[in-house]
Amino acid sequence: QVQLVESGGGLVQPGGSLRLSCAASGSIFSIGAMGWYRQAPGKQQRDVVARITSAGTTNYADSVKGRFTISRDDNKNTVYLQMNSLKPEDTAVYYCNRFPRRENYWGKGTLVTVSS
Repeated sequence: QVQLVESGGGLVQPGGSLRLSCAASGSIFSIGAMGWYRQAPGKQQRDVVARITSAGTTNYADSVKGRFTISRDDNKNTVYLQMNSLKPEDTAVYYCNRFPRRENYWGKGTLVTVSS
């Protein structure tokens, strides 16, 4: 079973940037499409904000389009999320998972807090 470990979160001021990483214990190439999801404070659902296929085709939620960039390095079994021009409404716990998600792939996530 693949384990996913997210890192790179923290406290950042509005307008700032962060780069999240998701390291997999196994081959992400074999997993296929990967996504970054987030769960806002007080909400139960986890929404996909960005996804990337094995071929590198990307897709973004409207709320992050033009600000976030997803990428992957299959040699390192790592998926990244570059987040620029961060807004307070981006505050959430960020998770990576297969796309579509698999429940047994969830890691602990990494908390991103955007606040002045």
